[in-house]
Amino acid sequence: MSIAKARAMMSQLPEILSSENQAMAVTRHGKPVMAMMSWDLFESIMETMDIMGDPDLMTALRRSIEDIRADRLIPLEQVKSELLS
Repeated sequence: MSIAKARAMMSQLPEILSSENQAMAVTRHGKPVMAMMSWDLFESIMETMDIMGDPDLMTALRRSIEDIRADRLIPLEQVKSELLS
């Protein structure tokens, strides 16, 4: 979307962007110069970047994925029972 069109549609963009849940390129002379997105999508991206930037958290996530793939899972009822005892 061109800058001129984005400017003309500014009041409609929050609804458009939140319903599509994706980023929109804003262009100048046909070239992307910035992205517009809903606040929810922005927060989600920032949270993902925080997680990916934490080496300990990424190690735990990778280990969890390996456990799922290897079928090393504990049933929820067992976890609840062990936590309550």
